[in-house]
Amino acid sequence: MKLLGVLLLALFSSVSLADIGRPLENLAIQDAGRVKPLGTFAQESLQLIYGKKTFEGKSATEVVFTWLLIPDHWIKQPVVEIRHHGLKEALNITSPGKYFSPEELFGNPRLGLILQELQNQRTRQEKLNPYYQAVARLENQLALFRAIFTGVALRLVPDPATDTWKAVPDLDGPMREAFQRISKGFVDSISNSPVGSKPKPSAELQAAVDDFIAQARSLAPEKYGDNTKLKMELHLNHFHPFKWAWVCYLIAFLCMVAAMGWGSRAADRGGWIFLLVGFALHTYGMALRSYISGRPPVSNMYETVIWVPWGVLLFAMILERVQKNKMLTSCAAVVAIFCLILTDLAPTVLDKSLHPLEPVLRSTFWLSTHVLIITISYAAFFLAFALGDLVLFYYLKDEQKYARQIQSATQSIYRSIQIGVVLLAFGIILGGIWADYSWGRFWGWDPKETWALIALLGYLALLHCKLVGLVRGFGMAAGSIVAFALVIMAWYGVNMVLGAGLHTYGFGAGGVEYVTAFVVAHLLYVTYVSAVRYPRSKIQSK
Repeated sequence: MKLLGVLLLALFSSVSLADIGRPLENLAIQDAGRVKPLGTFAQESLQLIYGKKTFEGKSATEVVFTWLLIPDHWIKQPVVEIRHHGLKEALNITSPGKYFSPEELFGNPRLGLILQELQNQRTRQEKLNPYYQAVARLENQLALFRAIFTGVALRLVPDPATDTWKAVPDLDGPMREAFQRISKGFVDSISNSPVGSKPKPSAELQAAVDDFIAQARSLAPEKYGDNTKLKMELHLNHFHPFKWAWVCYLIAFLCMVAAMGWGSRAADRGGWIFLLVGFALHTYGMALRSYISGRPPVSNMYETVIWVPWGVLLFAMILERVQKNKMLTSCAAVVAIFCLILTDLAPTVLDKSLHPLEPVLRSTFWLSTHVLIITISYAAFFLAFALGDLVLFYYLKDEQKYARQIQSATQSIYRSIQIGVVLLAFGIILGGIWADYSWGRFWGWDPKETWALIALLGYLALLHCKLVGLVRGFGMAAGSIVAFALVIMAWYGVNMVLGAGLHTYGFGAGGVEYVTAFVVAHLLYVTYVSAVRYPRSKIQSK
């Protein structure tokens, strides 16, 4: 085995890997309460430990598999990401980099003390601040790396007698031999690839993987998982439908801007084509996640950030057909681009992993009604918010020149808020019924319930002011921006900032500074436009 490790290390460091790990991705593994492809497990593991899904051009599956085969090499490599400066100071790390070797961290004399402080925080049930969140992440990184290089995390064979699968060190008999053939096939695939060429998995590796899967499945077919779902999950990992969706939305937005600026019918038609293609890809991605998980894709923050822009586009396309307002789809495309790019840029905050549902969420009926309706109401408010940004820009440029656009967009804001209010109110009522069913009370002033109600009352106040004439075009635009801060608090703040209440299934951490900056920047934008417009309106009224 030592000789195998030396050979693999020499070959692995000299060959640029591209496709060798593909057969290994198809292996099923029991992890985090569900059966998933090894390819998914490897991506999630490398993302947590290294902060990226690839390592120096090598795929996650290839890297994670060699952690098992040559742990003595990898324990000395800088693969553990630490971003928090306070944590580095606590560990007495003076290096300016952000990647450190597991050996360096395991041997750090201050690591045990820091982890004990974290445990004390948990014992006192105190909310973890950003520093302790970084400590918790480091604890998970090191524990997972240790579990992988010892093989404990790789539970590849279902045990017919229990619900727990057998890890690599526990394999015996034919299954152990089958796994050794996979290891040999992996090494042979690398050794037989000329240096500098694009290597491919050997037929022996593919055959060894297929044989291992067949034997493992035969031990407990009912526990091994749906082969179609495993393949579809790998397809979702490789195809990245949401990335292609936002690319199409970006092209659509550019075409729509060209159509509005130059009056080009061809550009307008092209914008609609790319918008619909992006929407189809967006829908396809959500459908894949729903099929794989067996539930609507709205159980965590990542999924809602995917779902809400889909709703924004749906409402925008419907309202555009009714109101003939081309600004609707342009603004919706910007929202979709922003949200979908955000899901790629913030993987540690918006975790895209598929997890089993919390017990309170296992009623597919309530998840498909209350949660979907509440979050789709955010989409209507988000659309009004984006239109409000545009209207204030028109007010800033020339209120008289863009009077027609302002009037049209203001009407769209009003309709969007009306849609959102109806959906949010209905969702809150359904949530109360679900709360009575799950917790034995209709309303309990839980933070999530309270902020949903505050958001509803805020938008109802804005609609009432519009109805009685207290606000007009400018007031509706500014109000749609200010009121959206209430939605952000109900949507993001309760889960990621307060972290309190019975809705624990949505909790997370991170991104507070960016969300705060986003809200403050828009409040300053409203204040600035108001300050610029006020003297103008006084002059025009004389």
